[in-house]
Amino acid sequence: MPDLSQATVKTPVGTQDGQKNGAKKRGLARVAAASLIGTTIEYYDFFIYGTAAALVFPTVFFPAADPAVGTIASFATFSVAFFARPVGAVLLGHFGDKIGRKRTLVWTLMVMGVSTIGIGLMPGYGVGVFGVFEGGIGIWAPIILTAMRFLQGFAVGGEWAGATLLTAEYAPNGKRGRMAIYPQLGPSIAFFLSSGTFFIASATVGASSTAFLEYGWRIPFIASSVLVIFGLWVRLAVDETPVFKAQQAAGVTSRREQKLPFVEVLRDQWKEVLIASGAMATLFALFYIGTAFLTNYGTGDLGFSRTTLLGMGMISSLVFGAATIVAAILSDRIGRLKIIRTVLVLSVPWTLLLFPLIDTGSAFALWAGITGTLVLYGLAYGPTGAMLPEMFASRFRYTGAGLVYNFAGILGGAIPPLLAAQIIMTNDSVWVGVMLAAISALSVVCVIFIPETKERTMEPVEN
Repeated sequence: MPDLSQATVKTPVGTQDGQKNGAKKRGLARVAAASLIGTTIEYYDFFIYGTAAALVFPTVFFPAADPAVGTIASFATFSVAFFARPVGAVLLGHFGDKIGRKRTLVWTLMVMGVSTIGIGLMPGYGVGVFGVFEGGIGIWAPIILTAMRFLQGFAVGGEWAGATLLTAEYAPNGKRGRMAIYPQLGPSIAFFLSSGTFFIASATVGASSTAFLEYGWRIPFIASSVLVIFGLWVRLAVDETPVFKAQQAAGVTSRREQKLPFVEVLRDQWKEVLIASGAMATLFALFYIGTAFLTNYGTGDLGFSRTTLLGMGMISSLVFGAATIVAAILSDRIGRLKIIRTVLVLSVPWTLLLFPLIDTGSAFALWAGITGTLVLYGLAYGPTGAMLPEMFASRFRYTGAGLVYNFAGILGGAIPPLLAAQIIMTNDSVWVGVMLAAISALSVVCVIFIPETKERTMEPVEN
């Protein structure tokens, strides 16, 4: 009898290939889950602030002001995060380009979690929290709120670019648009969850009750701790991207005289940063007007209940998510720019018609206005997750994509909602639409100068 104790068992070639393919699919599934869960948590935390800014913060943190001034002050703190986002893009982007995508993404999640839970545990201006500080903490309340909001923006500034790079640098050739679906679905899922948690809290505690103002609105913030723990568990299980590993192995960054990714990207691709930021500004304007601002406008100016607006938001988020998926998949076939350019052109007439539509006072018209605005955003946002990483060299890709995304956030996400609140105070609402149409027209001009990117390589090469 032959001795089989040392025999080598050969696996058939077909079986080996099947095992490799299975392992590759499982690896891609983990990457998809890590990017999806991460951006969902990040934007859930970010959006519940926007919902609270519209519904309760004017009362809880700015009670000394009249309702209109309180709303402006509330959205001013909302805007603080957008100015913090480029700071996060520069600092976190630096580490993302130097020490890796994965390690940086773990830190973005932790910072966002701590700041969001901190907001949920804060006493108000004249309102305590869970029986503590029953008289509130006065002026310290809006000051601490602003600091927590800054940290939220700082974390988001480094989150999106890292999540999209995670999928783009793992994606097979010709499927970067499809892989980009996962981080790009984060906002629609987060909007559904944030609207849903506030809907439940409002319906359970009572939308206008003292209990809702004291602790009901805090539930979504504190509940994010569960999501953060789960998100960290998923992200820690993902390996570093193959493109970043190849970049380290090739020593691409060490051969460069300039070691700072921020300086490199502004030196070598400053035109791309400026043009792409202008092109993407409309996306943020559509999203934040369609969510946080219209939530406030629907309750304050049109007289709809909080629960009605939150229910509308939940339904709209499902349509918005479907539009994101369709556009991202289609971008692998016809290109990113064809879709984005078409959406930006359509945004000009849509924004002009938006407020005359919703000012009819019909609940369906308001829902159609919110949904139409978010669908346009989703159609352009889907391909963006692949396009922005494709625009930049790997050695400063994290920083470059993050800068564009967050500069655009200031232009479209911070300034328009703040201006819109001031416009509504003194002028007809149609002028908000005129402002949005002007931003859309600027984006149309900018996007003309962006070349198609879907055939570009993601490998770490010297440029």
